[in-house]
Amino acid sequence: MMLSVRAKITTLVEWIFVFAQRYPFAIALFGFVSGVLSFVMVDRNQEFAQLIAIMMLVSWLWLASEVLLKQGIFHWFGFKLPPALISFATQMVHQESLFFVIPFFFITTAWNSAQMAFTGLLMVAALVSIIDPIYYRWLAQRRWLYFAFHGVTLFAVLLTALPIIFQIPTPQSYLWALLISIILTLPNVARSMQMAWWKRIVAVILLATAAGLFGLVMRPFVPPATLWLTEVAITDEMNTEERVPVRVFKTVSAEQLRQGIYAYTAIHAPRGLNETIYHVWTHNGKVIDKVALHISGARKEGYRSWSRKENFPENSVGRWNIRVVTEANQLIGILRFRVITAPGIEQPSKEPTTEPMAAPEAETSTENSTKTGTESSAEAIMETSTETNSETSTEPDTETSTEETGAEPDTAPASEPSE
Repeated sequence: MMLSVRAKITTLVEWIFVFAQRYPFAIALFGFVSGVLSFVMVDRNQEFAQLIAIMMLVSWLWLASEVLLKQGIFHWFGFKLPPALISFATQMVHQESLFFVIPFFFITTAWNSAQMAFTGLLMVAALVSIIDPIYYRWLAQRRWLYFAFHGVTLFAVLLTALPIIFQIPTPQSYLWALLISIILTLPNVARSMQMAWWKRIVAVILLATAAGLFGLVMRPFVPPATLWLTEVAITDEMNTEERVPVRVFKTVSAEQLRQGIYAYTAIHAPRGLNETIYHVWTHNGKVIDKVALHISGARKEGYRSWSRKENFPENSVGRWNIRVVTEANQLIGILRFRVITAPGIEQPSKEPTTEPMAAPEAETSTENSTKTGTESSAEAIMETSTETNSETSTEPDTETSTEETGAEPDTAPASEPSE
């Protein structure tokens, strides 16, 4: 019986290897299609997202324990894996991993920022992984470059998988992804070095330090893989019952500005993930305000949030940006509008700008005097607001209130029934 199982497994492995050699682009096409389908299913089904992410991590554990795996197969099945088959399996893991993560990074990248460099690097890596002459004859022959390729791919997989599987906030998942990818990549680098053992240890320590520092410095240029904007709008009024902007502007007058405006965002986040994000208001490149908002992954439509600002500089005419960033300053997206002196130039739209993808829901609002509020959408929805005044005022600096069915007590949170 055992011999029969061994024979069947051996035959299957040989058949896969021969098929891959005969039709190499079939494997690459499978990687691309499965990666895109994985992203679509991940966006629609959280449990499926976790399953796919776990499978990606398991495949990388296979690569990390390659030596033990070869020994185990020889012990249990009585044959050695051919080096060519191991190389093919490694290539396939690279392909599957890159085509799995690229849709996430593609939609989360702010393409008018430096983030496009990281996502572009992943796309180039995916292209290299499917072209055998480049992958085997050029990349694999340059071991230092091959291991850098290996480490960057693992890093991207961890950035995507950790928030989905373990609901680790983006700043922490970035640090864990950086640490794990360095730990799993550098032993291979050490084995490839042709030098005395003590020199290899020193070299690995120096490389680990350099890689860690480089990763920390480059963090603002790496998109948060599981957070992206689904809707954005600039408005002068929010419908708090429907939790949507009443009107949408791209240009506002100085008079409208004095009445206060809202920056509205809906942000996709995996279910169970709790994040603190910031609306950073900038005028002609200068930071004016930075407002903290707390979001939680929940409903498919996206976690809705807004910040309202009333106090503006005396000369506010010009270009305004609201950068939506994580605690670690990773850019999620940018809202832009322009302030002009003459009123009534633009007719407002009634619909917020919609991004191509939809996602989970809840809501936050902030006003400056800054006002913040949150809508959490699971079984119940809680809505709160916080007001801070950045200019001289007879009002207290900070005021907290909670709204429930029209009543506004001074403090004490209250909950509304879910939608």
